[in-house]
Amino acid sequence: MKKILVTGGCGYIGSHTVVDLIENGFDVISVDNNSRSSSRILEGVEKITGKKVKNYRVDLCNYDDTFAIFQENEDIEGIIHFAAYKSVGESVKQPLMYFENNLMSLINLLKCVHEFKIPYFVFSSSCTVYGNPETIPVTEKTPPKPAESPYGYTKQMGEQIINEFAKANDVQCILLRYFNPVGAHPTIQIGELPIGAPANLVPAITQTAIGKLPQMKVHGDDYPTRDGSCLRDYIHVSDIAHAHTLALEYLITEKNTKKCEVFNLGSGNGVTVLEAISAFEKISGVKLNYVIGPRRPGDVVAIYANNEYARTQLGWSIRYNLEDMMLTAWRWEQRLKTDEKLFSRHNAGLN
Repeated sequence: MKKILVTGGCGYIGSHTVVDLIENGFDVISVDNNSRSSSRILEGVEKITGKKVKNYRVDLCNYDDTFAIFQENEDIEGIIHFAAYKSVGESVKQPLMYFENNLMSLINLLKCVHEFKIPYFVFSSSCTVYGNPETIPVTEKTPPKPAESPYGYTKQMGEQIINEFAKANDVQCILLRYFNPVGAHPTIQIGELPIGAPANLVPAITQTAIGKLPQMKVHGDDYPTRDGSCLRDYIHVSDIAHAHTLALEYLITEKNTKKCEVFNLGSGNGVTVLEAISAFEKISGVKLNYVIGPRRPGDVVAIYANNEYARTQLGWSIRYNLEDMMLTAWRWEQRLKTDEKLFSRHNAGLN
């Protein structure tokens, strides 16, 4: 079994990817400082897979501590890098914190890739690199526009850093630009654990529906979309996770034609915020208490993916539809309410 290091392995997409990697025969270790996640999520990973995953509670911005992980695990053959701050709104308010954390952690990892001759590197990028595109759906060849937030700029810069690093080093890289991951693992053993007030749409929906939040705000209804609310491409987190496994296998089997390749990971369908709310109300039977508020700084108006390249090259396919996404997210939220002891850190709003 090839050993894969997953950074941010206790996070939302990271933990689902750990499950998918194990189910496909990989040996996995995690590094996550748990500043915005809980190591308790790995208990759910173990229940699903039967495998106990070791997590190094290390800040990747500390090079010496990061280096020590590789010294202890000299058989690491690939890295999937998720660990980063990801709130658009927070990045607008605290840009330097985002540039420092997201870029320094990446640079330290790449130094270790060079030092330990790691052959495969998969980067968690984002559709935010496209900014506000002139035409949709976007393809991998759509020219990036200026990012709408410091978070988006860290993804654009991260891609540039990796591209230049790949040119100068013996490493094969894939940049996965995914859109809006939502939902929870079908077993409901793992899911999204936002710390404090949720910054993403679906946790805001489910927390409002269950009563954790008194009301939800829709940020703007005057955009040039079907109903005036922002339009996004929602994709089930387990589908996103499986794409990372396929990306690694693509590199390992030498199917890549370039040292650094890019893939869009989206459903290929655009859904507005109000349409997403309607879909949730349909599957849950709960009428959501929401109000329309002003636009939020940093939000892209409308974007969704052309995912043909990932489907044809990686052999990736979409297994879950929008109702599946909403149903698993709702079941996960209900579990969080009834299992307060297990997720006490989440319910207390702690790291």
